[in-house]
Amino acid sequence: MIYFDNSATTAILPESLDTYVKTSKRVFGNPSSLHYLGTQADRLLTQARKQIADMLQVSSEEIVFTSGGTEGDNWVLKGTAFEKQPYGKHLIISSIEHPAVKKTAEQLADFGFEIDQAPVTSEGFVDVKQLAELIREDTVLVSVMAVNNEVGTIQPIKEISELLENYPKIHFHVDAVQAITKVDTDEWLTPRVDFASFSAHKFHGPRGVGFIYWKKGRRMQALMTGGGQEKEQRSGTENVPAIVAMARALRVVFEKKAQRPDHLANLKRALIDGLRSYNKVTIFSPEENGAPHILCIALKGIRGEVLVHALEEKEIIVSTTSACSSKKNTESSTLAAMNVSSDLATCAIRISLDESNTMAEIEQFMIVFEQLYQKFSKVN
Repeated sequence: MIYFDNSATTAILPESLDTYVKTSKRVFGNPSSLHYLGTQADRLLTQARKQIADMLQVSSEEIVFTSGGTEGDNWVLKGTAFEKQPYGKHLIISSIEHPAVKKTAEQLADFGFEIDQAPVTSEGFVDVKQLAELIREDTVLVSVMAVNNEVGTIQPIKEISELLENYPKIHFHVDAVQAITKVDTDEWLTPRVDFASFSAHKFHGPRGVGFIYWKKGRRMQALMTGGGQEKEQRSGTENVPAIVAMARALRVVFEKKAQRPDHLANLKRALIDGLRSYNKVTIFSPEENGAPHILCIALKGIRGEVLVHALEEKEIIVSTTSACSSKKNTESSTLAAMNVSSDLATCAIRISLDESNTMAEIEQFMIVFEQLYQKFSKVN
């Protein structure tokens, strides 16, 4: 099997799984307990927090553990909105955000908040000038993803950061789920970014665990109240084995990237070079300022789900753009925001790579794609 759906989820690393199992067996105490088993668990939490903070070059107290990217996005948007509503009820998101941001914003609109969506260019990049025009005196938050999960555009976070330097009271949130370990951290975790969301299963950690970066000095309300864990910021008994395994996975993936920094980009380039020769293939992902692991294409006249299943029969796993909406048979929201026609957008598939993929797999994919292209050409 060739697995090219790494933006949907990644296989847990053996090192991470081993850490999870060993921690589950040996350190099963509640970190809030006073006895030595609790102290032992709390010590592991502290170590994991510091490891993650060091890798991102931030302070340990700026890392807060969550259940994943969706919780992180919900928390930052709602926590900011509720905390800052005495000062304003206007939020700005981009038109290509993940549903975890977009649907949260829609829910906040039901609560009386005003939401504006910053448009993107035909290539899928947030138009910073138009975003600037949306800022008002009562704007309390701007949320823009670092890397789009469907077409892989690296958003102009540095440029937006420069814009928001003029608005120090506005919270700036970045959904960095698709960026971490794939795009250099300083491209999206700028000094102006106040919050960032992360999910472990996107970088070979366990599912159901993640974290947010929360800049020291910024305030937002807690969504999960109860026992006061995470310094009263996020209640609920911490999932110590998953958190420790997440930190281990992140370290291993960063190390692998350092060993082969251009590996993903080389794989993607080989795919683009191979696919460009087909007249009926449209490539949506940008060649410049695009993440090295995501390639979104369409085979004209063939619906995305048809091509996905045809490749699946050949044991090649890809997806129709976002995995979160792939079963709904709807066109990509990102491609719609890019003004791609509905007929072409419904033909889109997403190929998402990982450090474990090889050039031999790319070559095998192109062989199978050639066969399917000829097959579909007879009926299309």
